Amino acid sequence: MAFPVDLRRCQALGLAGSAFLALGGETAGALRARDLLAPESARAVLGLVGVYFGVVLLIAAWVLLGTVVRGPRPPTPRSLLLVLAVWAAPLLLAPPLFSRDVYSYLAQGAMVDAHIDVYAHGPAQLGGPLADEVAPLWQQTTTPYGPVFLAVASALSGLTRGEVPAGLLGMRLVALLGVALMAAALPRLARHSGADPAAALWLGALNPLVLLHLVAGAHNDAIMLGLLGMGLVAARGRWHVLGVVLVTLAALVKAPAALGLLAVVALRGRRGVARSALTTAAVALATTVAATAVAGTGYGWIAALKTPVSPHNWALTSVLGRATGAVLRQLGSGLAPLALPVWHAAGLAVTVLVVLFIWLRLRPGPVYALGLSLAAVAVFGPAVRPWYALWGLFLISAAAPDGSVRTRVAAASAVLALAVLPSGGPPDTAQVVLAFSGGALALVVLWQAHQATQVRTPVLERTA
Repeated sequence: MAFPVDLRRCQALGLAGSAFLALGGETAGALRARDLLAPESARAVLGLVGVYFGVVLLIAAWVLLGTVVRGPRPPTPRSLLLVLAVWAAPLLLAPPLFSRDVYSYLAQGAMVDAHIDVYAHGPAQLGGPLADEVAPLWQQTTTPYGPVFLAVASALSGLTRGEVPAGLLGMRLVALLGVALMAAALPRLARHSGADPAAALWLGALNPLVLLHLVAGAHNDAIMLGLLGMGLVAARGRWHVLGVVLVTLAALVKAPAALGLLAVVALRGRRGVARSALTTAAVALATTVAATAVAGTGYGWIAALKTPVSPHNWALTSVLGRATGAVLRQLGSGLAPLALPVWHAAGLAVTVLVVLFIWLRLRPGPVYALGLSLAAVAVFGPAVRPWYALWGLFLISAAAPDGSVRTRVAAASAVLALAVLPSGGPPDTAQVVLAFSGGALALVVLWQAHQATQVRTPVLERTA
């Protein structure tokens, strides 16, 4: 007898997972410095176990929901949007989870509000309690974000007057707006690409990575992807200029979205590639000038694209660069300091080649090609975070042509959802054990529920 699965059970199970996430985050999340607990304290231990208990429940609910979506009576996109809202609700007032980046966003917004050049100085220049919340690694690091996001962060700083709790809530609301735009764009892009809108929503919006990192983590990737998705929706219709404006604004949040301009040109290519390319370039340039002028941050964001990455990140090129440097140092070579920059340059070159191959040789649909291209940027870039996977996943979910691609992407999402501790800091052995214990406990609970259902169902059948 199969485990009974329907939309309401999946919704309830995912809600339980989100609730445990929020509760565990109160003691194990990316808390303010004054609220941090010793990792070995009882409350922190329970919080960490609770977070991973919730993560596994959420992943299970999402996987089971996928079987409903693929079933004979799939839910409507509207009902899936309701599930997304229910799952996200407990996270709205939770502390930041899985990253401390949101504190950097708030500090950068306050710096712009105070007329401090964020492309020349790190948050340490701001000083005060807000800057103290930024991770030490990034205290002296300039921002890599574009003028559109900095304008949003600056406006939020002015509205909240530098109050951290209000700022955190504001940033989460901005992220939720981005997720809402993503959810609105996905069904439309799926229909245009010949894919199932419900399957696109399940993989691209209800994905645990969206809830963990865009909602709970309040990452600005949410607003980037939301603007990008709506820009592609506009560009495929009669609103080409609006589409270019929205995609350009997305790129002025985070630079990878600039690849979306290729998709805009391709979506209008049937009316003349050269004319479409010229129009797109002109509108994008005008939008960039206007947005930069309104933000008042200048063009330092171009040079800031070279902002250094974490020395311990697990990007492929960074791992190879560290390994090569270590070997060269063992050999006494003076070339060791060049290893990391060379591998990063090689990663950039490979990314360019892969993107050209996708667009010129594979030639899938524009939306799918853009998804694959953004995935290549994330894989071969100098830094990698679990939420970077959403760059490509968002559009792949809307346009992937077959089930095998979606299955692989879903499996990768489930694995990446377990990859980061709720504090956003580097793990130690004890924390990994606790996280594993929380996940294992959730699996035991799910198994017991499955067994209880198997026992109860035959009894009910005999009674009937």
